[in-house]
Amino acid sequence: MPAISVEGVRHSYGERTALRDIHLRVETGEIFGLLGPNGGGKTTLFRILSTLMRPDGGSARILDLDVAASAGEVRRHIGVVFQSPSLDGKLTVLENLIHQGHLYGLRGRPLKQRAEGLLDKFRLADRAGDRTETLSGGLQRRVEVAKALLHEPEVLLLDEPSTGLDPGARRDLLDMLRSSGATVLLTTHILDEAENASRLAILHEGDLVALGSPDELKGRIGGDVVYVSTRHPETVIEAVRSRFHVQPTLVDGRIRVEIEDGHRFLPGLFETFGGEILSATVGRPTLEDVFIRLTGTRFR
Repeated sequence: MPAISVEGVRHSYGERTALRDIHLRVETGEIFGLLGPNGGGKTTLFRILSTLMRPDGGSARILDLDVAASAGEVRRHIGVVFQSPSLDGKLTVLENLIHQGHLYGLRGRPLKQRAEGLLDKFRLADRAGDRTETLSGGLQRRVEVAKALLHEPEVLLLDEPSTGLDPGARRDLLDMLRSSGATVLLTTHILDEAENASRLAILHEGDLVALGSPDELKGRIGGDVVYVSTRHPETVIEAVRSRFHVQPTLVDGRIRVEIEDGHRFLPGLFETFGGEILSATVGRPTLEDVFIRLTGTRFR
């Protein structure tokens, strides 16, 4: 049984389609990423999975419970971290966790022990008595995740959890998610963060355009990716296509070529078009290259 199952989910806001026939499975223990630019549909799917809205069609299940028909039961098994902060800044770190526990019927010494254990695990024990409004953004995010894990959910849902965090704080947060013991689904528009997921679903304008591990998705491109800036890209791109028998594309005014051994391609390129070329780069495929290949546009 998968931890999360989405079958044919679709949703619209008036005439705008937010999700179009989405199918995916998240296996137990995965850190699964929903990757996409703003407007791709990832937050709508997150809201459906977290029982905040019903889909227009299809079904979504968490631990084999329908998120629409059994929303109350689903909420007992999930922890949720929203993009907007949900901490009470005037309460201490420990008080925030204690009040969260009350919402799930936890009381007394067992609740305090569980809260203190999480603060110790998330390296927050020395800040337990501090008001959360005095913490840095990274520490506040740790408190948010600890709060979501207080009732020991099997599935943890996070919407853009690292928004506003520096790279170091993002790495710390990811390490803590790995050690949480829960199945994790997170939405993100940060490509570096998506690289660390077990698997990814890439969403674009309501469509699921790719599904797989980061390495699998990049491996579908193969070879290298070359970007070339020229004075007259529209003219040069046709000449490159004819001269080198490749299929270049024009992306934001630069010529983009997927080719094996890109470093061997560059000398011939400069020899043929040296006077036209302003700059050229070669590199291994990235997740942005995957997105460009699938959608024809850059990841914004």
